[in-house]
Amino acid sequence: MKAIRVSEYGGPSVLKLEEVPAPTPGPNQVLVRNHAAGINPVDTYLRSNTDNRGPKLPYTPGSDAAGVIEAVGPGVTAVKPGDRVYFGGSLSGAYAEMSLCEQTQVHPLPGNVTFTQGAAMNVPYATAYHALFNRGHGRAGQTVLVHGASGGVGLGAVQLARAAGLTVIGTAGTDRGRRVVQEQGAHHALDHTAPGYLDEILKLTANRGVDIVLEMLANANLQKDLGVIAMGGIIVVIGNRGTTEINARSAMNKDAAILGMALFHATPSQLAGIHAALVEGLRNGTLRPVIAQELPLAQASRAHEAVMEAGHHGKIVLVA
Repeated sequence: MKAIRVSEYGGPSVLKLEEVPAPTPGPNQVLVRNHAAGINPVDTYLRSNTDNRGPKLPYTPGSDAAGVIEAVGPGVTAVKPGDRVYFGGSLSGAYAEMSLCEQTQVHPLPGNVTFTQGAAMNVPYATAYHALFNRGHGRAGQTVLVHGASGGVGLGAVQLARAAGLTVIGTAGTDRGRRVVQEQGAHHALDHTAPGYLDEILKLTANRGVDIVLEMLANANLQKDLGVIAMGGIIVVIGNRGTTEINARSAMNKDAAILGMALFHATPSQLAGIHAALVEGLRNGTLRPVIAQELPLAQASRAHEAVMEAGHHGKIVLVA
């Protein structure tokens, strides 16, 4: 089978299409024939060995994909050959024609959802769910600010929050981004490059502030978040690209909590609950992954370049 392989850390050019043996599922394992694989920013960090977290070389990148069960190993009861699935994590990597997974890593893909949409589910939507509900304790009647809402995680958060009965304020830096954010369910879509947008957030909440902030770029926005958070509110840091300086008194005066999150810290029981909710959301149509761009598997290097570029709204996927 064909797969993308990384034999040295570096830029996008190290992603090479190669012929490799197809994996064979062992006990409690399944083999998925991939139709589409999702690209996540974390894939680029691992490829370049940022923070010395790169996988052992050589490896096939990717954790998100969707396809059809090709074969199952002994002890597998959750799925059978021919089942449509998406997966979150694999044993052999997602940028490939087939991937080996534990049966706990695959989840049903309803028939009303495309494979490209399924490939957009795991990291973006599971991250958004974990941040909003497990870390932020979001509930109906609250107001959430999705600070940077036009990317894959942001749009997932908008859809999840709207479906759960929260009032949703999303921000984006372009007219097109704001249109997409509003189309996906935000009650208000603001321009985070405009000088007065923080004042507008306070006006929209009658000067009370928002109950939850989902923050995609903490190094640029954390002090701003403290200015618009409500008393006792929660700021969940999802993304950050550098150091930041805040006035801690701002957090003290609001009795506010600043929480970090990373999906890999979710417990197995949390992950099971997350994916059960996501599958139901796909089935009932409240979750609708937005695909920004589709590229063939051989263009993985271009996909890695695109995922780090500003201006795309939604998920970039590789089509096997």
